[in-house]
Amino acid sequence: MKGRPPAKGGAGSRAGKPSGGRPSDRKASDRKPGDRKPAGRGKPAGPRKGDGDKPFRPKAPAAAKSAAAKPAAPKPAPAKANPAKGVSLDVRQFRVKADDDGIRLDRWFQRHLPDVGFNLVSRWSRTGQLRVDGARAAPGDRIVEGQIIRVPPAEAKPEAAEKPKRVRVIDLTPDEIAYAQEMVIHRDDQAIVINKPPGLAAQGGTKTDEHVDKLLDGLLFDAESRPKLVHRLDKDTSGALLLARSSRSAAHFAKAFSSRTARKVYWALVMGVPSIEDGMVELPLAKQPGTGGEKMHVDQEEGLPARSRYRVIERAGNRAAWVELQPYTGRTHQLRVHMAAIGHPIVGDGKYGGKEAFLSGTISRKMHLHARRIRVDHPDGGRVDVMADLPTHFANSLHELGFDLTLGDMPLDDEIDRTPTREDEKRFARQHAKQVRKDRKGERRSRGGPKKG
Repeated sequence: MKGRPPAKGGAGSRAGKPSGGRPSDRKASDRKPGDRKPAGRGKPAGPRKGDGDKPFRPKAPAAAKSAAAKPAAPKPAPAKANPAKGVSLDVRQFRVKADDDGIRLDRWFQRHLPDVGFNLVSRWSRTGQLRVDGARAAPGDRIVEGQIIRVPPAEAKPEAAEKPKRVRVIDLTPDEIAYAQEMVIHRDDQAIVINKPPGLAAQGGTKTDEHVDKLLDGLLFDAESRPKLVHRLDKDTSGALLLARSSRSAAHFAKAFSSRTARKVYWALVMGVPSIEDGMVELPLAKQPGTGGEKMHVDQEEGLPARSRYRVIERAGNRAAWVELQPYTGRTHQLRVHMAAIGHPIVGDGKYGGKEAFLSGTISRKMHLHARRIRVDHPDGGRVDVMADLPTHFANSLHELGFDLTLGDMPLDDEIDRTPTREDEKRFARQHAKQVRKDRKGERRSRGGPKKG
């Protein structure tokens, strides 16, 4: 007979099914646990199993039954691990308030759950965890007052690995560090003022390898970060240069310079003597074409406004004058251009004064422009008010020309006592009385004149 091979249970049987006859014809080993033995053979039939009837059990005594009826004592639930601070282990629900009616869902998270970023909101939306009134919601959906927003449990942020502190490498020689620290004339928690020598640039540039910015690592002292430049001086200009010791003080000082509340006073030796001893130069300045921005010039049409004040301190005949300069704006080379423009270039400034900017004899050919004083409000209250000594060549020139150094430090306008003296009051009273007599005299003449028709 063709077909499947005979099953192991005997001839004529198929795999998994009896070929016929009574169940008793099968071997005991072929019986399944759920099969029943035929009635009337073997042992008496016991309680049936597998057909839905419960097996027979003897009745327990009443005492035992009542004890069994009592529920067993509940086992203590395992203690939950404490969630991280700020992390919820439960789903949260929020009702939309009137102030949030009509806004986008992602905007709602920005207002009320700012710690939940947009990427997390988007992921909750994609996975169906974010719902509004039970329906799936997208970050761009508009919400309405009274709706319920279902927010999944917040996720604990992985602890950021502690980054090793960056160690600043000071690439300066001991001589360079000593040189930088010798320039310091003022230091506090927020500011450093150095007396920059002539010939040292404030910042690096083309063919400029030695500059103040390079030396700032030598001025760390007890601070963690290097000082920051907040203004500049020309390479050949000497004097007071302010440095900020923190980001906060840098922002404070930068605002002081931009708002012109910081005051800078310069000393200069100029050719000739200005006819007006206390004057203001107001000439707009622009970069001179063809110089690559290296030189400035007066440009009435396209120049930026620039104001400089000068005061003559002392004169050496008609040959030269020692002047005080105050810039009221901060244009490049402003003082040098302005003094050259009024015919009195700074001694040693061949760039703007040409051959006429040099004195004969023993007077140095170096630039005679020095930032004598800087005054600026301190970020912690009070003021930084520092004066820088003259460089050697400038001091020697003043001595050669016979100037008295004690006359140099003139008070600023806001430092002059404007309180009227007794003599001022008398002079004002005489001027007032004179004006009153003059007015009365005019009234008498007008009354005594002929009447008009």
